[in-house]
Amino acid sequence: MKIAIASDHGGFELKKSLKKHLDEEKIEYIDCGTDSTESCDYPDFAEKACRLVQKGEVTYGVLICGTGIGMEITANKMRGIRAALCGDTFSAHFTRAHNDANVITMGARVIGPGLAEFILDEFLKTPFEGGRHARRIGKIAKIEEAESHV
Repeated sequence: MKIAIASDHGGFELKKSLKKHLDEEKIEYIDCGTDSTESCDYPDFAEKACRLVQKGEVTYGVLICGTGIGMEITANKMRGIRAALCGDTFSAHFTRAHNDANVITMGARVIGPGLAEFILDEFLKTPFEGGRHARRIGKIAKIEEAESHV
């Protein structure tokens, strides 16, 4: 498993904390920026990380901004990305199990590093259940395809 991780300035410190956690867990990642707390635009970093997910160069994306909302909105504009904002382990579990989410977003101004680690661990360890959920993911893909022709 390899992860793309990215943040804007508001999520930079939480990203640093999660990178340390990933190092401890021996999970490989690509840091897609930002590299400081200097003001920047979250769509730039969300796009960079999600492109790696789209290309299959990483399994999952982890995006962090102040609330997680801007990153989530940006990611979900990209074909094949199913991003979910998670602030608890229950949501992290079921977005993988039922929605086959390939990107998780978190809000650094909403949750702290300890909870963020638990949320990320739950997201990464939970497999997609398939079955009836696969049918629903297929329907999402059809909507996405239709939208590209509007």
